[in-house]
Amino acid sequence: MYQEVFFPVLSERYDELEQEVWIRMAQFSGEIARSLRFPVGTARELAESLRSVNTIVFGPDCKEEVIDVGRDGAVIIIRRCPHVTGEVPYTEHGTFHRCMACTLSSQKALNPAYSARFVRAMCMGDRQCEIRIEPEEEPEKKAEKKAAGENLQGTGST
Repeated sequence: MYQEVFFPVLSERYDELEQEVWIRMAQFSGEIARSLRFPVGTARELAESLRSVNTIVFGPDCKEEVIDVGRDGAVIIIRRCPHVTGEVPYTEHGTFHRCMACTLSSQKALNPAYSARFVRAMCMGDRQCEIRIEPEEEPEKKAEKKAAGENLQGTGST
């Protein structure tokens, strides 16, 4: 509904401002999780807490599950999303970048020692969403991986 009211007035700034609303919603999600003392110490706990907060903020129509991956990783699998089915009417277009901004910001608000990335997204044509959560790599390890990748590229045969 607010798209119908604000888009004609804001036109090209609408998407930018709406994404900011989603990011602020993520900050609010962090406040909800902290006030309810949701556990966020492991990838599994963080994923389960994100699921619970999403239910509080967006309603019960999202069907999700969490799967453990490796020593301290988890994947949130979303099989039904009210943003994709149209049950949340204010996300008519551009759902992915709004959802991604909200999800990634929520995750960082809950525990910045972890990272989240979308592996699949229904709004981009996949049959389900998959969000992988794992410990954030230390800057030294990221630099080592990047250097190793650059070294491999330079060793091709001519």
